[in-house]
Amino acid sequence: MTHVGRLETWILICMIAGMAIAGDVLTAGAMRRIGDLDEIRARSGLAGAIKAVAGNGMFLLGVLAMALNFFTLLFTVSKVDVSLAAPASASLTFIGNAAAAKVFLRENVDRRRWIAVLFVFAGVMLLRR
Repeated sequence: MTHVGRLETWILICMIAGMAIAGDVLTAGAMRRIGDLDEIRARSGLAGAIKAVAGNGMFLLGVLAMALNFFTLLFTVSKVDVSLAAPASASLTFIGNAAAAKVFLRENVDRRRWIAVLFVFAGVMLLRR
């Protein structure tokens, strides 16, 4: 396995998290705009529900971000120990999703979730050494 330096490791981990966050926020935002798929299916059938989802640009961008996340993860675990890359990227994704949900989706992220974010952040800091 070809290992990379510390800076490159954390850049790759942040890229994984960034793509995951973008994918999560874009697909969630798209699904909120599209509406209840059960209602769409009842009104327009399964084909109508598929068309509503597949025709939404925000949804397609979210899927693209998730695909890029997957390939970034594959590249990263070929260069970085999975025992660092997987938990660090998952933790940063959790932190980023909370912040992005608050900012972009206008979700109510309560105090308990922010406290959890702080604990997760502390765990990431322990991983960095």
